[in-house]
Amino acid sequence: MNTIRPGLIWVVSAPSGSGKTTLCQRLLNWSPHLIASTSCTTRAPRPGEQDGREYFFLSQEEFERKIAGNKFLEYAQYNGHYYGTPRLFVEQQIAAGLDVLLTIDVQGMKSVAARVRGGDFAYPNSLVTVFMMPPSLKMLEARLRGRGTESEEMVQQRLRVATEELAYWRDYDYILVSGGLDDDFEKARSIFIAEKLRVSRQPKDKPWQVNEQSF
Repeated sequence: MNTIRPGLIWVVSAPSGSGKTTLCQRLLNWSPHLIASTSCTTRAPRPGEQDGREYFFLSQEEFERKIAGNKFLEYAQYNGHYYGTPRLFVEQQIAAGLDVLLTIDVQGMKSVAARVRGGDFAYPNSLVTVFMMPPSLKMLEARLRGRGTESEEMVQQRLRVATEELAYWRDYDYILVSGGLDDDFEKARSIFIAEKLRVSRQPKDKPWQVNEQSF
């Protein structure tokens, strides 16, 4: 009988403008076993959104009960609404052999790491964290201005936040200095494959019986 190897939690953090969204989408397109995490939120569904697909839509009371019950790996408030990563959903995907991708900020990563590695999470060794950084702040500024969607005030604010976030790169398992789109993808894919092939992640006996489901 084939053995299902538990999946991994992939956390990717990066300052705005570093190319994180593009990289993560390429990774999702590349691996059929990698899925984006579905978050919970207290905001109302937008036209066309479905509960359980874009988000799990909760009332504020439901969300706060889940906070009290330690049901989130991380959560935060934006524009008056809660957003959070549901612990049970992530555990279920990992148990099924799927990898779950979280694109969250530095504080979110710290919360996830504390709950996965230091709590009673079912798979404490499942977390892999990657910090994606621009080659320089000057290059990041050029990328932000090149988008043509940011006001001068917003560009300066994003640069201030980026400077603060860059101070935490040593808290991650891997650092990925952004270059071209293809180069970023190859680096990230190499990290993905290397983590999947770690001896510590293989079954203790007969690892060759594992399904070809890693990549």
